[in-house]
Amino acid sequence: MSADLSKTAYDHLWMHFTRMSSYENSPVPTIVRGEGTYIYDDKGKRYIDGLAGLFVVNAGHGRVELAETAYKQAQELAFFPVWSYAHPKAVELAERLAGYAPGDLNKVFFTTGGGEAVETAWKLAKQYFKLVGKPTKHKVISRAVAYHGTPHGALSITGLPGLKAPFEPLVPGAHKVPNTNIYRAPIFGDDPEAFGRWAADQIEQQILFEGADTVAAVFLEPVQNAGGCFPPPPGYFQRVREICDRHDVLLVSDEVICAFGRLGTMFACDKFDYVPDMITCAKGMTSGYSPIGACIVSDRLAEPFYEGDNTFLHGYTFGGHPVSAAVALANIEIFEREGLNQHVLDQEGAFRSTLDRLLDLPIVGDVRGNGFFYGIELVKDKVTKETFDEEETERILYGFLSKALFENGLYCRADDRGDPVVQLAPPLIADQAVFDEIEQVLRTVLTEAWTKL
Repeated sequence: MSADLSKTAYDHLWMHFTRMSSYENSPVPTIVRGEGTYIYDDKGKRYIDGLAGLFVVNAGHGRVELAETAYKQAQELAFFPVWSYAHPKAVELAERLAGYAPGDLNKVFFTTGGGEAVETAWKLAKQYFKLVGKPTKHKVISRAVAYHGTPHGALSITGLPGLKAPFEPLVPGAHKVPNTNIYRAPIFGDDPEAFGRWAADQIEQQILFEGADTVAAVFLEPVQNAGGCFPPPPGYFQRVREICDRHDVLLVSDEVICAFGRLGTMFACDKFDYVPDMITCAKGMTSGYSPIGACIVSDRLAEPFYEGDNTFLHGYTFGGHPVSAAVALANIEIFEREGLNQHVLDQEGAFRSTLDRLLDLPIVGDVRGNGFFYGIELVKDKVTKETFDEEETERILYGFLSKALFENGLYCRADDRGDPVVQLAPPLIADQAVFDEIEQVLRTVLTEAWTKL
């Protein structure tokens, strides 16, 4: 990118979740091309895409087939809404998603992204209970540190106070319970099943505290993203399902990141053997080649909306967009033809063991996750698990790590939502050579980071 264009980017492109002052006197990193598991900047330098864009490019970059599908569909029917009308690709994709979803999740409400899907699920839960004669059930429960999106409802469900404070007051009725970070739960450290039962039981305690007749839904990610990839302990989701059933509370599986192969299954609830009442999904559905999201709903929840003059008064102009739906169908075909889910299942152990090598570094406290979705928690002291203070987080995580990882050829995320972590989620086509490359960059940079503590 020329200096002039970089200045134009600073002057006019308001980048998301970005401290804009950082680029007042330095060039804006600019990615111009992608191929497989790699991306290239405007100077021709190659980087490993260690985050699949933003947990999105699951099938990898440079898929000409997906670009050609979009081109062909745009020529035939570039746009038509699904407001009281249908078009073939939305119908076909809805049927395909319903076929993959577990249980009786057969109704698909399209959005353009994950936050909208979460917003849809909360609104649907509220109206559902009004239609079945339980109008006081409107509250939702989610987990501490969890991220569920930026619309006002989804942001209320989000468990990150720092992200919410600038926009308060938010939607009332969103309550939080502990997450499944067993690394920070030392009394259960040797008994993950006991920890899982305890964590699930906190959901029941919150339902009882609020009053079951006021709680509509529980929103949970199969593996929680924010905080650094917290997997569920054994039995956790089975216990949560029992609790929700006992109190007539809906279970929403927020799979915006975890669906479409990130954990090795099309829907992540299958990986952990539970059937939710709704699934929210987006990102990997098209591998990022066109934006789309969805809330997949059980027949039981949809039933009252299909009666008389009842209507779900909710929608998005671009929900179920013909081009995006066509690309999603082609993306799913790639998954099936190339066996991408099975590839993740076959390689997840190798990915984990490669990252586990980093545990010999004094700065690495924990490696956790599932599938191709891992977090590495950084500490000052491995024995006491002492974390960074505010100054160290600013200096090490943001002042050094983020930039150094990128300069060394690895695009990933260094974040402190919760404790300091580095997150990794490469495209699902990644193999041992890519894992080794990721590990080597991390080893080099984390070793240097330790000297700066």
